[in-house]
Amino acid sequence: MILKGNIVDIPNRKIFKGEVTIKDGRIASIAAKDCDENHFILPGFVDAHIHIESSMLVPSEFAKIAVKHGTVATVSDPHEIANVLGVKGVEFMIANGKQTPFKFNFGAPSCVPATSFESAGAVIDSEAIKALMAHPDIKYLAEMMNYPGVIYKDPEVLQKLEWAKHYNKPIDGHAPGLRGDDLSTYINAGISTDHECFSYDEGLEKLQKGMKVIIREGSAAKNFEALIDLLDNHYEHMMFCSDDKHPDDLLLGHINQLCARAVAKGIDVFKVLQAACINPVLHYNLDVGQLKVGDKADCIVVEDLKDFKTLQTYINGELVYDHGISKIESVEFENLNNFNTDKKDQSDFRFESNAQHIRVIECLDGELITNEIITDSTIEDGNLVSNVETDVLKMAVVNRYNPDPDSYRDYRDDHPAIAFIKNFGLKEGAIASSVGHDSHNIIAVGVSDEMICKAVNLIIEHKGGICAVSHSEEKIVPLPVAGIMSDQNAETIGQQYAELDEMAKDLGSSLHAPYMSLSFMALLVIPSLKLSDKGLFDGSAFQFTSLEVQ
Repeated sequence: MILKGNIVDIPNRKIFKGEVTIKDGRIASIAAKDCDENHFILPGFVDAHIHIESSMLVPSEFAKIAVKHGTVATVSDPHEIANVLGVKGVEFMIANGKQTPFKFNFGAPSCVPATSFESAGAVIDSEAIKALMAHPDIKYLAEMMNYPGVIYKDPEVLQKLEWAKHYNKPIDGHAPGLRGDDLSTYINAGISTDHECFSYDEGLEKLQKGMKVIIREGSAAKNFEALIDLLDNHYEHMMFCSDDKHPDDLLLGHINQLCARAVAKGIDVFKVLQAACINPVLHYNLDVGQLKVGDKADCIVVEDLKDFKTLQTYINGELVYDHGISKIESVEFENLNNFNTDKKDQSDFRFESNAQHIRVIECLDGELITNEIITDSTIEDGNLVSNVETDVLKMAVVNRYNPDPDSYRDYRDDHPAIAFIKNFGLKEGAIASSVGHDSHNIIAVGVSDEMICKAVNLIIEHKGGICAVSHSEEKIVPLPVAGIMSDQNAETIGQQYAELDEMAKDLGSSLHAPYMSLSFMALLVIPSLKLSDKGLFDGSAFQFTSLEVQ
């Protein structure tokens, strides 16, 4: 097979007319030669950190769409399904991904559960990490979110890091806002990347201290604009990632979009492609070709180096995408799940109190971090309730696993945990989801206890999904695989999700991606104020706090 066009030689920073000869799945030769073709041939894109589960697609369906945008590989943390199903979930992702030519590179989830302050469906301890790290299909230790455990030398956390070092595999970081001496301690433990930087100065400090900084632009967390100016001087130590990308966004584009945006800002195209195509392969030691003689033929043909519209994608020399047609086929798989909770009563969502002031989560659009604000409460019949006028809405997290009442911290036993949140903007109804990072309990926000209960019960009835409800309408996207992924293809789930997103916005939400934002409101490892199924949590102090302000 011979590909003709403008060959992009990233390491040597040159572009020339020529031919790429592919034989037995590898690059047999690259020769300069005049030709009529004006398109560009370059290595395929690599997403340097993504949770496939957040696309709501199983790996085989994710691959069908990713190749349309020139992506040939991902560095994938199966943390989400691991929190539901443990090692069995990790094995499912690996097995499903292997049924396609796409190059999924899975890591061993380091924090399952993410913290001890929430209920998850499984535990992966250091002994399980040892077994996973020995597995050839496990390429790295996935993001170490428990940065306090690293800094204060928790023995179990340190043992997980040691097993990664023992097997000579990279360790991914997760340290939003971590600076100074604490950052140095974190890095010195062997942690080499971070995708959580949300400011230029933070990214610069991490780069100067030897970390690789991954620029993240997902469906909720968007740090491209804050970090992209670092690329010009630090392109050898930076990468691009999505982290979490919903299906409707994935249908529109992937890493190719970030390349286009970077080039539009005037950044040298070779530096951009170094971050998008080369650095992940080098850092994670991936079996992904870099368009060199002898490499696996993992390359793409794009229309130009401005918009990076993909015309063809090759993996191991196999044409997997050709001018609008993905050649990756759907595969059969079993719908694994772990969902064990009964339907709730409206009274379960009462929070009896006479407190005049409450601690409120301020959701920030496009960010995973939140603020803590103090506002006046709204009380009806001794119950703290939503205030639509001030946009302070009740939020609930419901344990979807087998609840252990002894593990709960207050008098409410195994009832839903209650908090209040600002900036969701709902004027009627409620939205809910069983995608709730990281333990994936049911999370809901709404204008009344009645609507919240209705939304939660719709999720329970389907044993997983995302939904929106009002007095007159209810809509759900079922997620039967672990309660976080669909068993449908991307086009189907993407359309369903877009319709649900539209309904949430019709109910009043002004957030760019209300369901993605909702899913992170239980993510305790990112400050400042979040809600787990066990209570309101101060992510800065890393401890529970009270809803009521005396």
